[in-house]
Amino acid sequence: MHDKVLIVDFGSQVTQLIARRVREQRVYCEIAPFQKARDAFAEMKPRAVIFSGGPASVLDAGAPLPPPEFYQAGVPVLGICYGEQAMAQQLGGEVEGGHHREFGRAEVEVSGDCALFDGVWRKGERYPVWMSHGDRVTRLPEGFRPVATSPNAPIAAIADDKRKFYATQFHLEVAHTPHGAALLRNFVRNIAGCAGDWTMRAFRDEAIEKIRRQVGAGRVICGLSGGVDSAVAAVLIHEAIGEQLSCVFVDHGLLRLGEGRKVVALFRDSYNIPLVHVEAQPQFLAALAGVTEPEAKRKIIGKLFIDVFEAEARKIAADGRAPVQFLAQGTLYPDVIESLSFTGGPSVTIKSHHNVGGLPERMNMKLVEPLRELFKDEVRALGRELGLPEAFVNRHPFPGPGLAIRCPGEITSEKLDILRLADEIFIEEIRRAGLYDDIWQAFAVLLPVKTVGVMGDGRTYDYVVALRAVTSTDGMTADFYPFDAAFIGRVATRIINEVKGVNRVVYDVTSKPPGTIEWE
Repeated sequence: MHDKVLIVDFGSQVTQLIARRVREQRVYCEIAPFQKARDAFAEMKPRAVIFSGGPASVLDAGAPLPPPEFYQAGVPVLGICYGEQAMAQQLGGEVEGGHHREFGRAEVEVSGDCALFDGVWRKGERYPVWMSHGDRVTRLPEGFRPVATSPNAPIAAIADDKRKFYATQFHLEVAHTPHGAALLRNFVRNIAGCAGDWTMRAFRDEAIEKIRRQVGAGRVICGLSGGVDSAVAAVLIHEAIGEQLSCVFVDHGLLRLGEGRKVVALFRDSYNIPLVHVEAQPQFLAALAGVTEPEAKRKIIGKLFIDVFEAEARKIAADGRAPVQFLAQGTLYPDVIESLSFTGGPSVTIKSHHNVGGLPERMNMKLVEPLRELFKDEVRALGRELGLPEAFVNRHPFPGPGLAIRCPGEITSEKLDILRLADEIFIEEIRRAGLYDDIWQAFAVLLPVKTVGVMGDGRTYDYVVALRAVTSTDGMTADFYPFDAAFIGRVATRIINEVKGVNRVVYDVTSKPPGTIEWE
């Protein structure tokens, strides 16, 4: 129903950003690994194709390349970084390897006008960009002309306006290329002619119809985690099928202060959605006793969550109504992309907490995943479209294992109580200062160390709390929020005075470059 763009992934760590930039133009797009690009093209029938960057060299034997028929399909094509080199080589140009590496900030000079630059860049002007390459194009294929240059990439951008083929050696999708989003807009809206009619209102209406077609007269059970994703999925499904949906909220005791009560109030009182609240804190604490390794914690929480959830699902299925045939999950598009990743990489570890352990075969249910096409910011926009309270929709991300990964070392009830209160004070002061919406994520960590301190007239031997607050536009890169000393002093004073068991507070000023995982 909408114009579509296919993004062919060659393993760049920022491929998802291309999709985000395209969707910001209200154009629907999907990412496909290069091995599956041919099938994706046939299924999607896209108006345009974008080739991502990647770590390989087109000069290597067996280097990944786009299906050659894409160039005869009559659709515009844009190559980015590795994508430029692949396009140039496949169409008869030449690529030189490994002697002119260029990583980080750079400047390009526009040497020619083209539709990609129209209204954004002017011939003869210089513009900042972000480079990340070792190879470079040295000879153009027939029909192309150079339109930008940089000191280490004499052919930094190329254009074939007749066939609507364009390519850049620099990354358009990252924030470090300030005009990159505008150039991508030119490609998808002006060159490809995409209408830009993919909105959250349209998605909502289409998703509701899709859910109704999939479920029919069947029943759906949804596991709530307390987070935005599962909540938005549940409200959307309820709008589609009403009383055919039942929700189970497994309260594992690892949530923020008052979180369980807020979830129950939202679903029972505000939306009147059937909800089973399982208070399983003792079970989870017992299972985590003595466990210190973070990944082991994740797996224990995931397995036990499924066990508790499955027990409740059996009770619901035995209530004499129609059988429960479907399980709803708040799977997001980044999870789908990671599961299709051809590179493997760190995604197995990074994503191990998503979807709380997956779907056991013994449950014999079909999945309903209404958010699997959306990024996090789009889920928030859909939540607003569905009328969810802004305070809930715009909450900072909170990982599935909850406080278990913000409490390094052994988990105990005492340590969780300390952490909850310290975290609540930190967030409360951020809100009071009017900074909550400026920060992508903020939280407290209870470090597994104790220090000697003096409080009043006595010595103490208590825990250290670390505070973390970062800014980010995409969650892939992040920088610490520059609180002033007065704010940190205020928070530290409150935590030390109000949280028994803490005598020291530190603020973490670590940045998060692309491709790294948030410390936990």
